[in-house]
Amino acid sequence: MANPQPPAPKLEFIFGARVTVDTPQDLGAFNKGQRRVVPITGGEFSGPDMRGKVLPGADWQLVRHDGVAELEARYTLSTDDGATIHVRNLARRHGPAEVMAALSAGRPVEPGSYYFCGSTFFETTDERYAWMTKHIVICTGQREPATVTLQFYKVA
Repeated sequence: MANPQPPAPKLEFIFGARVTVDTPQDLGAFNKGQRRVVPITGGEFSGPDMRGKVLPGADWQLVRHDGVAELEARYTLSTDDGATIHVRNLARRHGPAEVMAALSAGRPVEPGSYYFCGSTFFETTDERYAWMTKHIVICTGQREPATVTLQFYKVA
């Protein structure tokens, strides 16, 4: 072989989630930007091979001086078949100033008018879902006034 190339990654849809959130708690200005915590109050998720409820958690956010939001959400999934799966999602959200201001004020914005993607890490002791702990998973998101809609994909 002259110059073999690794295969291009493919994305396989795992599940979508609609996560309910409460009013953000503003923690104030820090050297890197504005910090806040967004309570995750619940929600639902479903995909071809799994479905269930989103249990409460939180999204710790840093809105940097350049307008990029660094997000770290932690919550738990409870599947309809009895599994518990811990989720840690690290994401970035940014876009035009007027779009981000509308999001911050809790107003709806046009889907796709800003960037919202992340890397997701799962933990579970349930063998049926152990594969989730062994793969790279990415997500895309859409922030709405009282919810966050997410789509999760396994990188194959």
